[in-house]
Amino acid sequence: MSKLPRALQNLSLPVIGSPLFIISNPKLVIEQCKAGIVGSMPALNARPAAQLDDWLHEITETLAAYNRANPDRPAAPFAINQIVHKSNDRLEHDMQMVVKYKVPIIITSLGARVDVNEAIHSYGGVVLHDIINNTFAHKAIEKGADGLIAVAAGAGGHAGIKSPFALVQEIRQWFDGPIALSGAIANGGAVLAAQAMGADFAYIGSAFIATHEARASEEYKHAIVEGSSDDIVYSSLFTGVHGNYLKKSVRAVGLDPDNLPESDPTKMNFGGGEGSKPKAWKEIWGSGQGIGAVTEVTSAAALVARLKREYEAARTRLLREPQALVAA
Repeated sequence: MSKLPRALQNLSLPVIGSPLFIISNPKLVIEQCKAGIVGSMPALNARPAAQLDDWLHEITETLAAYNRANPDRPAAPFAINQIVHKSNDRLEHDMQMVVKYKVPIIITSLGARVDVNEAIHSYGGVVLHDIINNTFAHKAIEKGADGLIAVAAGAGGHAGIKSPFALVQEIRQWFDGPIALSGAIANGGAVLAAQAMGADFAYIGSAFIATHEARASEEYKHAIVEGSSDDIVYSSLFTGVHGNYLKKSVRAVGLDPDNLPESDPTKMNFGGGEGSKPKAWKEIWGSGQGIGAVTEVTSAAALVARLKREYEAARTRLLREPQALVAA
């Protein structure tokens, strides 16, 4: 068993809802947490920056009220994602806000920083850092992160190219702390599979795009429902960092998803397009390869309920039919 911090010990399902740029909002985060999984959103989704104060107040007060009314089944903790890359000129302000509200979990991306980790640890918060390979995993832990989010092949948005089997295996050879696995996970059986590989949690994002609470267009939501892994393209064109996107959205701006040029990695842009370049996340829709499991637009609560049913069914099947594993 991994050494899990208290904030991550009592989830009703071992799932962390990943922070979806532009799409995640307090309403979605709150419903994820009430359903028993970690809900999260990027700090940068609050625009202007002053809105982050209002949003964190809304989330903390709503979940506190829920917990008072439901002491036997309290909400899961929530997380805020911080982009710690030098291009984020809001980081200092946004860090002041998460410290003010003592946000339980911080997910850091695009660079590991000792000062950020120390600020979160000052009030007892937990830092999870997302990585795409074992080298970056070592650096994150060395700089004080408490846990890792292993972003494997097939994940939505910025994603790595490593097989989840290889990535988790290599990290587990030296790290016994919390690991969340990201990459094409959209049903309960895949959540259980992530644990079987050595991860503690599944990190799920794309499936939550197709929820009523998500701040995505109806066209985007239905593209998730109608899509499959064949509808995903992996490209660095839109932000300077490789990511997975829906081909439908690429075609909609007049580009051929099967013939996209590479982008200059020194000109990373996480707020959208550059000049005449289509805007990532707003016009070019991020999505992981697991969307074939998403068959309807539904509520976040209903999605989590489905994941729970599938997870328990998968566990029961393995317990009742262990010979099936041997035969396979």
